Amino acid sequence: MTRYFIDAWDPAYGSSIETDGSAGFAGPSEQSTVQVDADLEVPSEQWQPLLPPSGLRPPRVVLLVDGVRRIDAGLWTEEEDGASYPGLAASYAAGVVRCDLEQGVAVLAGSRVRRGLFTASPSAADAVAGSIRYEVHRVSGAGEQSKLPAAIQAPLTALEVEVSGEARADAGDDDLLIVDGPLRNRRQLARTIGYIKTQHRQYLPPRLSAVVTSLKPGQRSPVFLTGTTWGGYSWYIRLPGRPGAPWAGIIRAECSSDLAPAAAFALADLSLVTLPRFASTAYKDPRAPQNLIPIAGLERRLRSMLGDSRLLHRALTQSAARAAYEAATQNR
Repeated sequence: MTRYFIDAWDPAYGSSIETDGSAGFAGPSEQSTVQVDADLEVPSEQWQPLLPPSGLRPPRVVLLVDGVRRIDAGLWTEEEDGASYPGLAASYAAGVVRCDLEQGVAVLAGSRVRRGLFTASPSAADAVAGSIRYEVHRVSGAGEQSKLPAAIQAPLTALEVEVSGEARADAGDDDLLIVDGPLRNRRQLARTIGYIKTQHRQYLPPRLSAVVTSLKPGQRSPVFLTGTTWGGYSWYIRLPGRPGAPWAGIIRAECSSDLAPAAAFALADLSLVTLPRFASTAYKDPRAPQNLIPIAGLERRLRSMLGDSRLLHRALTQSAARAAYEAATQNR
């Protein structure tokens, strides 16, 4: 009889594992083509689930950083030579939750909101909608409309780095910074791991993937090294949660390849005694257990800080209409 599993995530959020729909497929759909070194911590033929060293304690302070973005309006520019370029008016925000594990207290340690106009137009200037200013970010290339949303990631990442640095200034060395998503160009941050809750690619061969799917809650895989542009050390952890499909509750963590292997192994162990305590529960979060509790709260707070999208859209529309009217009257 065919076995089937119901993904714990609410379908509105997609799936915790991206698959291609192939019959019998039980893991991430896309097989990665990057070079992988799986013999770093444990020889690949000896891979097995790992537990943290006895007596290892989590850090005193855990900082969790995340960012959100929203497209407020699509637009088109009109150039003097008759050309036209697509653009996006977007709002984005980044914030940090500071969890003091000794005191049992979690607070919003910092947040920033920015707004940007993303376009390849050579003549575009900041868009002003009432008291709100959308700073122009000129994108390279032809500025195809389909590629504009990706342009928001770089300034959002820079904003996350900014708030992260400020929040950890007084934490000393006994902290751990958890970035929601891949590290990308934040690999220079000390004591930092990337937290990837949705698995898109299959990095390991089937024999080693079987070790990953055999993990029990509170266990991790050995560390392996990926050779991508943003490559680094990676490992998998299964978070506590209700049983399900082979990859249910599994996240991938990563840290900078600039670290010595021993430092990466130590971070992997530290993450194993830290992350499970923040795992969400299904009756409270539609993306449980991967959507960590502080991250879920931070996302809600940041989205509320972006303001009312309908009011912003209306203000942008009125501003554009006013500018068009003024330009038309000047040309009479």
